[in-house]
Order: sequence, then structure tokens, then C-alpha cells
Amino acid sequence: MKGLFITGTDTSAGKTVASAALMHRYRAACSLCYWKPIQTGIEQDDDTETVRRLGGCAEQEVFTEGIRLPKPVSPHLAARRMGVTIDLRTLASSRPNEEAGWIVEGAGGLLVPVNETETMADWIALLGLPVLVAARSGLGTINHTLLTLEALRVRSLRVAGVIMVGEPNPDNREAIEKYGEVQVIAEMPPLNPLDSATLAAWSAAHLDPAGLLLHYLR
Repeated sequence: MKGLFITGTDTSAGKTVASAALMHRYRAACSLCYWKPIQTGIEQDDDTETVRRLGGCAEQEVFTEGIRLPKPVSPHLAARRMGVTIDLRTLASSRPNEEAGWIVEGAGGLLVPVNETETMADWIALLGLPVLVAARSGLGTINHTLLTLEALRVRSLRVAGVIMVGEPNPDNREAIEKYGEVQVIAEMPPLNPLDSATLAAWSAAHLDPAGLLLHYLR
């Protein structure tokens, strides 16, 4: 499997918008497919449909199969309340064997539990994908981002980079790059309006201008 796994320093850190931006940025260079394997709170939010809309995705660019559970809580809690257990190996086998580069979006942060013994980090390891970390740009992001990077590395998971979401903060970016020994591939400011056209224009001009992520996708 080739592609990128998009994790966040926390829930609502910007993973979904970052995923849609990556679809815009790289679809001209390679075949892409987005996948949100585990989604909780489906009655309130549908990240797959958000990426379809914001990413201007064609039907074949979105894979819709996966775990869909009510209540916006940790996957292991949402599953427990429904009387089910998330089996990561069964979930992995549901992905079709295609040649596309995959943009796989996680649920919550890196160590959120998905069942009684495994976390999102175990899911990443099973897929074998490098990780792009979506991080907020404001106060607290240095600690949250460095902790996430450390947790990835101690598990020997590959770090592809960081994308910061929110009002640009040069000091926080510098600290993350220095202490995290990582490349911040973009700083995505609040976009108004946040729609497919605006996101496409920003992505073309500002997302990973050096093309550092492309070799993971093709």
C-alpha cells in the first residue's frame, strides 16, 4: 500500500481539510483515493462527504467502506456502546487492491484506542504508511506536536512531515521544526470561504511547494 496516513495532534486539528487539500495538490501527478476507515459521530459529521466536497473528488477518488458508528467519542467507546469490536485486520482486508496513492485519515489522535488492546498507532503500523501530522498553529501546539512525533518514532513509524492549520505562527513553526527535527510542509490559514475552489487555489500555491510528499503517493 502506498500513500499517507493523516493523523492529528488532537481531534479537530485539521485532518479532514488537510486530506482534501492533498487531493487537490497531487491528483494531477498521480492517481489518488481518500479513505476514512473509522468514523465516529457519524450522525453529526461525515468526514468522507466533507473531503468529497472540499476536495472536488470524483467518485473513484473516494473509498466509502469502513467502520461507521454513532456518538462523537473514542472509537473503542463508540464500538462498545454498539456491542461491537473493531477488528483492524478485517478492516485492512476491506481495502481494494488498487494502484492508487491512498490518503488515509485517522480518527482523533495517534493513541486513541480503537478496541480493548489496540490504538490508532497500531492501525498505522498495520497499514505500513508514513504519517503526516496535522497540528493546530496556536498555543499548546509545540508540546502536542512534539509528543506526537516522539510517539511515532518510538514505534518506528515513519514521519512524512507536519501541516499546521490555523493562523500562521512563525515561532511555533520554528520550534516544531527545530525540536521535532521535522519539515513543516505547509501552514494552512483559515480560508474564507472554505470551499473546493478556495482550497484548490491555496493548495496549488502553498501546499508542499517542494513536492516532498509526492514520492509517498506514487
